[in-house]
Amino acid sequence: MITEFAEIRIQPGTSEAFLNAVAEAAPLFRRARGCQSMRIEQRIEEPDMYILIVGWETLEDHEVHFRQSADFQSWRELVGKYFTAPPTVTHTQPIQTGF
Repeated sequence: MITEFAEIRIQPGTSEAFLNAVAEAAPLFRRARGCQSMRIEQRIEEPDMYILIVGWETLEDHEVHFRQSADFQSWRELVGKYFTAPPTVTHTQPIQTGF
């Protein structure tokens, strides 16, 4: 499994509208090939900073199948207007578990 972390900074004062747009877009992730989970968290120290955390079966499921899909374009149309800059996206994979 691959975990995507997207750091998203939004325009001040738009949190409620942004989170409504994220909720509206959730089905786009649910139906995406290889998407296993999706959640968004708010950074406590920076209330205009959110972390989108998505579990993917493979990196290709995110980078190719989702990012090149019409659903990705719909995601960006719904939430992109709240961004102050493009999100910073990184991916991780489990190395050791059981701690």
